[in-house]
Amino acid sequence: MIGWLVRGLMIAAGVLTGIVFAKDAPLFGVVQVLVTLMLMALIVAVVAFWPRRFSDRLARLFRSR
Repeated sequence: MIGWLVRGLMIAAGVLTGIVFAKDAPLFGVVQVLVTLMLMALIVAVVAFWPRRFSDRLARLFRSR
């Protein structure tokens, strides 16, 4: 399961890196890993600073169904 998440992040990072670098550039893999780490940090920051009121609204929305 975690492998799927990492693979998805690496695909997204590959697309973002491919916009700036050519795939045969020597630094492509290094930049791809750096972009992946930034995406992971962004996801952690969003989860860490997610407002509680949004969680409460989502809980109410799914509870009413």
